[in-house]
Amino acid sequence: MLIRYGYEISITCAEPTPIVCLLGVHPERAADVRSAEEMVTRPKVAITTYRDLYGNCCRRLVAPPGDFSLSGDGTIEDHGEPDPVYWDAAEIPVADLPDDCLVYLMGSRYCETDRLSQIAWDIFGHVGPGWGRVQAICDFVNQHISFNYMNARATRTAFDAYQEGIGVCRDYAHLAIAFCRCMNIPARYVNGYLGDIGVPVLDPMDFSAWIEVYLGGRWMTFDPRNNVPRIGRIVVARGRDAVDTPLINSFGPHVLNSFRVWTYDIDNVPPSFASC
Repeated sequence: MLIRYGYEISITCAEPTPIVCLLGVHPERAADVRSAEEMVTRPKVAITTYRDLYGNCCRRLVAPPGDFSLSGDGTIEDHGEPDPVYWDAAEIPVADLPDDCLVYLMGSRYCETDRLSQIAWDIFGHVGPGWGRVQAICDFVNQHISFNYMNARATRTAFDAYQEGIGVCRDYAHLAIAFCRCMNIPARYVNGYLGDIGVPVLDPMDFSAWIEVYLGGRWMTFDPRNNVPRIGRIVVARGRDAVDTPLINSFGPHVLNSFRVWTYDIDNVPPSFASC
């Protein structure tokens, strides 16, 4: 399967503003890229790249004063299979975890394990360890939070989402991550493309957030927002939570004017994407 993906973002800055962007496909999928997404800016500015602490590809630039746009369009090959499910995947005792997993057991900006630990053990302590426990966490989060874009708030934490019962995909991810960490299961935040492939098409398209959990000696994909295996995930960035994976991190104020994202199987082009 070939998946076309891309974005078009327009902002306005009052003065020259340094920006770091995490918008390209994660380097681990480099071998699958068939048409590389090259960031195009208007007006044109110099762009440099670097890898952050989590292996994400970051682009640095300085946006000039006034209107400024960033766009990219690419194609990637995907196996076309839904997310795998491994019901026999076991939890790894903390003492036996690889060193690089330990950071994903700690509390972070949006995942307050200290405030949610007792709640997590009260709800999930009776559930057998392993895949089933993580799935129980995702089931709970999926039912506990009501999704609505109008409820998005950049400052909402996992504890806030638990108390308020509302949010968007990042809030589902943060709460599920926090619960997993409270249960001594490493969990990390993922931002990326997830098209409506094999499911009803919903507009407008957006970037998506899901989680990866360390079970059975490897990182496994879970999606508390959709809570069903999906086709065609394209990872952009990973980290402890949304702090580590911003699409655009500006070091100065900017105003968002427009935002468009597309992700689709090129053999089944939705009518709304025909002109992309």
